[in-house]
Amino acid sequence: MNRNVILTCAVTGAGDTTSKNPNVPITPEQIANDCIDAAKAGASVAHIHVRDPKTGGISHSLEHFREVMQRVREAEVDIVMNITAGGGGDWIPDAQDPTRGGPGTDIQTPAQRHEPIGELLPELCTLDCGSLNFGDMVYVNPANWLREHARLVQAAGVKPELECFDLGHVRFARQLQQEGLIEGTPLYQLCLGIPWGAEADTETMLTMRNKLPENAQWAAFGIGRHQMPMAAQAVLLGGHARVGLEDNLFLKKGILATNGQLVEHAATLIANLGARIMTPAETRAHLSLRDPHTGNISTGGDV
Repeated sequence: MNRNVILTCAVTGAGDTTSKNPNVPITPEQIANDCIDAAKAGASVAHIHVRDPKTGGISHSLEHFREVMQRVREAEVDIVMNITAGGGGDWIPDAQDPTRGGPGTDIQTPAQRHEPIGELLPELCTLDCGSLNFGDMVYVNPANWLREHARLVQAAGVKPELECFDLGHVRFARQLQQEGLIEGTPLYQLCLGIPWGAEADTETMLTMRNKLPENAQWAAFGIGRHQMPMAAQAVLLGGHARVGLEDNLFLKKGILATNGQLVEHAATLIANLGARIMTPAETRAHLSLRDPHTGNISTGGDV
């Protein structure tokens, strides 16, 4: 069991969730406010996407990311910031010509995906470690794109969170480490329950955990009704946890959640298991992250 837990709040994703829960933040101000609320509720890390403020749909705007980061950094709370670098991978074959992307396709190059990371230098960024049948679309992330992207993240001095949606993604993340593209202690995120990736159950989480490098730090999350059970299971198996409206819209059946409520619920769950949540400063030291206040790499080892 892990008794010192890094708790991430994924405040908003890129999915069509805004019509299902009005608490899903859309504008940069709303996203920043939810990061702040998550920090006040006890979260160690805020993971962010940005959205088109007019439509609520997908956005890759550097300026939206910049505004979120500035608002959070200027707030009277502290939280580790984790920017997505996994946008722009959605492929939906055109019905008439499957060699072309149809409506809903959204593809970016590794350099385009990396732009907010290289410009804003958050402590963490995601690095999705493979392609996947993601619902009814394909998430496209070829091996050479991943290698290019890993080099960009490495050069920026940002720590990648290695997002693994299936067991083969763990295998390729280990390969990146063997090739020297992931330095130091690797940080893995086991992403469970997304159709049609790894299932959200104990057996799957344990199998993926057992394939991690010996020196790895890891976290896991489950989507929908699996969110809290998988948070608890991750802690019991020695990992860290993630909750938030990106992955789940409900506090319990029929009751829509806010990000702050999900963090509070997870914090109570973790405390009842006999563990504690690490502060942002402890998280930076534990993962050897850049301190945004000083620009130096935090040190201090395990708590």
